[in-house]
Amino acid sequence: MKEYLLLFRGGDAMKGMSAEEMQVHMQQWMQWMGELNAKGKFSGAQPLINTGKVITGTKKVVSDGPFMEGKEMVGGYLILKAGNYDEAVQLSNDCPVLAFDDGTVEVREIQELQM
Repeated sequence: MKEYLLLFRGGDAMKGMSAEEMQVHMQQWMQWMGELNAKGKFSGAQPLINTGKVITGTKKVVSDGPFMEGKEMVGGYLILKAGNYDEAVQLSNDCPVLAFDDGTVEVREIQELQM
């Protein structure tokens, strides 16, 4: 079984949600992740804060960031287990971020490091 990193982008529509709508949306996330866990496909997940630092180049210049459009901002990640890309994509189809027009899930295979 391989591991895949899901990067969640977009979901700017959440900013306009009421507290009740936000609670329902978060319950959808918990249900989706719970189903992945019950299938033995869930390895871990965390949301990300919208602020951070960016380190650039050989001079290691540190700047505030990331600064980009909301639809490009990585809002969180999840690591799941799947047999191949097709299965990883299929498991991602029910991700709650896809309820928003600007919501995207980037699916990337995690390469195993040999040390």
